[in-house]
Amino acid sequence: MARQFFVGGNFKMNPGSVEQKKNIIDILNQADLDPSTEVVIAPPALYLIPLKGLVRKEIQLAAQNCYFKTSGAFTGEISPTQLVDAGIPYVILGTFLPPAAPRYAKTYSIPSGHSERRTLFHETSEFVGNKTKAALDASLKVILCVGETLAEREARKTTEVVNAQLQAVVDILKDTAYWRYVLPDVPGSTRTQVPLCSNIVIAYEPVWAIGTGKVATAVQAQDAHAEIRQFLKTRVSESVAETTRVIYGGSVTAANCKELATQPDVDGFLVGGASLKPEFVNIINAMKQ
Repeated sequence: MARQFFVGGNFKMNPGSVEQKKNIIDILNQADLDPSTEVVIAPPALYLIPLKGLVRKEIQLAAQNCYFKTSGAFTGEISPTQLVDAGIPYVILGTFLPPAAPRYAKTYSIPSGHSERRTLFHETSEFVGNKTKAALDASLKVILCVGETLAEREARKTTEVVNAQLQAVVDILKDTAYWRYVLPDVPGSTRTQVPLCSNIVIAYEPVWAIGTGKVATAVQAQDAHAEIRQFLKTRVSESVAETTRVIYGGSVTAANCKELATQPDVDGFLVGGASLKPEFVNIINAMKQ
């Protein structure tokens, strides 16, 4: 089964003004984008609903985070059900624990998810797993971020770290249907299977390459993605491994995206800083002939 190429733009806490936001969207709306690539952008939360009426229909929106509760006294948080009600289809979850945890952090496990969330807000893999399940339960699609630090890569622990991050999520989802194949409820389609795992996109984001200007080589990215696919094959199923999209994030630019996109297990990108620039169009069109 062919995996649709996926390009996400994570704006993070950018842009700084409504006018800058409009300029970014104007560029995307006027661009000639590859229709075979799924495109998702994740602006700051306060821009999500306004952008629904501004961005072209082919571009979907993602929240940059959500909580694992549907409602309650959780100041500053957004629930998965609120995002669904607002018509937001995707959410980004995940990324990395700092080498030295603060004293008040009593327990930590190897993390998975958005690196800023892990580093600055000390989110563990289990916490990310709970948020992932809550998002899927609410019918959101999840961009699940995993990745290693430079010290872990130099210690040759990339596979160990990433697998542990993924395992925490698999353990929480193991009694659900999210990682299984199920037959669609369509008459006459008994031989066609639809993977619920298509609602999960895994983003491999080496922490040492996020916002640093450093980028994994095409070979490094391919090796990491192949290991992720092998993990899914071993711990979940071969079908899930073959159909789950694994995308790369870490200083992706117009200059390096085409080489990265040629790798057999690189199914797209999660783009940071470059998603705020005109070159984001080139990255979206990385597979365009």
